Amino acid sequence: MSHKEDNEGKRSSHHTELYNSIPRTCLPIVYHPDYNITFMGLEKLHPFDAGKWGKVIHFLKEEQFITDGNIVEAREAAEEDLLVVHTTHYLNRLKWSAVVATITEIPPLLFLPNFLVQRKVLRPLRTQTGGTIMAGKLAVDRGWAVNVGGGFHHCSSDRGGGFCAYADITLAIRFLFERVEGISRATIIDLDAHQGNGHERDFLEDGRVFIMDVYNRYIYPGDEYAKRAIKRKVELDGGTEDSEYLQKVELHSDGALNEVRTDIIVYNAGTDILAGDPLGGLSISPQGCEATGHPYPHGDIWGIPEENSPHHR
Repeated sequence: MSHKEDNEGKRSSHHTELYNSIPRTCLPIVYHPDYNITFMGLEKLHPFDAGKWGKVIHFLKEEQFITDGNIVEAREAAEEDLLVVHTTHYLNRLKWSAVVATITEIPPLLFLPNFLVQRKVLRPLRTQTGGTIMAGKLAVDRGWAVNVGGGFHHCSSDRGGGFCAYADITLAIRFLFERVEGISRATIIDLDAHQGNGHERDFLEDGRVFIMDVYNRYIYPGDEYAKRAIKRKVELDGGTEDSEYLQKVELHSDGALNEVRTDIIVYNAGTDILAGDPLGGLSISPQGCEATGHPYPHGDIWGIPEENSPHHR
């Protein structure tokens, strides 16, 4: 997207519920029970745990880190919100259960009426997408924010895949570029075990977005075209362990943050790097995972560089 197009977007931004004010009494942690996908056991047909977000919240409540009253309740992204990035053609395709079955890799969805697929599968994903957009704005206001869900880094403007139906990372960054004064450059640090080909395709020609991606080179998606968008590409071999992984993450994260000036940092924290994960193919211990700052199972952590933090302005 050119700067001219971006400026035009600022003049014609649609009304959204996702940027409504949030009480200061709330922590900048975004979640909604609707994140979790449960329907007749179909979610168990994919190794991706579609109920893990609720498990994280349950643990945080048990440890008395949070309560229901001090976290931010995510709102579902409306169609107008999604159209900031997605094409009408793509959103219309999601009205076909066969398309959603392919994207989520759950074949039985093919046989369900689409109104059920919308309600039980896509609405949770739209709510997580809304949560990511909200977390982006919260990070600007508070200096940091977390969406417990989201991180759908395989989805781009016109195609989904790998259980990712909406391009929440692209959407949140575009919302910030269009609506928030002073946010004109973004850095994505993607530590999910898989290549983040969705946001890479979306920002391939956009020099305002710097992408660092650390992933297992031998697993899905292997998108060579999308790799052209990666400014710091860290390709790992299967079975990579803590020492090598942590050394490379630290080296390249420091390098990325020193290489470019940025106004917002998006950290995609997928714990599929853990040893034994059925999809990630890496061998990182729980301690190694914690050392990278992966406190959430699969979500977005947003931050403002200290010099740009509201507390330093």
